[in-house]
Amino acid sequence: MKNVVLIGLVLLLLSCNSKTEKMFPIAQDLTQSVYTSVTIQPDSLYQAYAIVAGILDKNFVEEGDVVKKSQAIAQIINNAPVLNTQNAKLSLDLAKENYNGSAAILSGIKDEIEAANLKYKNDSINFFRQQNLWTQSIGSKADFDAKLLNYQLSQNTLTLLKNKYYQTKNQLNTSVKQAQNNYQTSLISTKDFTVKSAVNGKVYALYKSSGELVNTMEPVASIGSAKTFIIEMLVDEVDIVKIVKNQEVLITLDAYTGKVLEGKVSKIYPKKDERNQTFKVEAIFVNPPEVLYPGLSGEANIVISKKENVLTIPRNYLINSNQVKTAEGLITIKIGLQNMEFVEVIDGITKETYIYKPE
Repeated sequence: MKNVVLIGLVLLLLSCNSKTEKMFPIAQDLTQSVYTSVTIQPDSLYQAYAIVAGILDKNFVEEGDVVKKSQAIAQIINNAPVLNTQNAKLSLDLAKENYNGSAAILSGIKDEIEAANLKYKNDSINFFRQQNLWTQSIGSKADFDAKLLNYQLSQNTLTLLKNKYYQTKNQLNTSVKQAQNNYQTSLISTKDFTVKSAVNGKVYALYKSSGELVNTMEPVASIGSAKTFIIEMLVDEVDIVKIVKNQEVLITLDAYTGKVLEGKVSKIYPKKDERNQTFKVEAIFVNPPEVLYPGLSGEANIVISKKENVLTIPRNYLINSNQVKTAEGLITIKIGLQNMEFVEVIDGITKETYIYKPE
């Protein structure tokens, strides 16, 4: 009876060994790709900010509206810029009046110059007349010195007034230009209270309602292309060196279950995101679906390379990354292209070699 049981155990062990999975290598087309997550975003998507702070008066558009470049999106109200503009206009008018007006400062200096010029001419005549007399030994030295002093003083006064005139003219002219610049700046600030679209596109979000406070740190709206969408992918730093422009991308979106969409790599961002150690890569659809929304998510495979009719084995048949188990024992093979399921066998075994799945 014991012998019967022993024979049964041996037969059971042999039958288990005979069930070890084995197969021949398969000739097939092989594709190597890089897996990545996907987020769909409109092309040229950006957030519109107000340049100045204030209260939102009203939104001129609604979410989903198509807008043109420079079209008004929202209006902000604030009385301070209006008052600043009025004050700047008053300062400009005063500067122009001082420079060009009938009561201008320059007119007063001109009158002083004319009076000084008359005095200079009179003192000049008196001095040269006294000088002629003095050369003839007529008159006193005191009279001659007095006429000379008056002549020199009037000459200096005239020169100083002329210098004062040109200096004052330059200062007033500068004041006019500064007032003009301040006025123009205030006008620009007033216009900045209208937020406008920077692109032709669609309004995807409005973040403020009428009556709410608007500042320069928070966006007013989100605007992007109405028709063109970008496929945003995050590629691990290990795989980024394999990615080049125009590579084929196979996309599956959660919103389109079971449908594979095709795209092409269009842009590779060179800066790594230190938070998740990935690089941002963009692709565009070859034939986009009719309906797309910002934020749609899914998965993608960026095709790195393809080979047709190559000898392959499943990855789970590999031992130590480059060996397979055969009837003759472990054999080292040369591996080529590989993906998540299969690897290409370049050398070491043939399509007629039985390989066994590792236990």
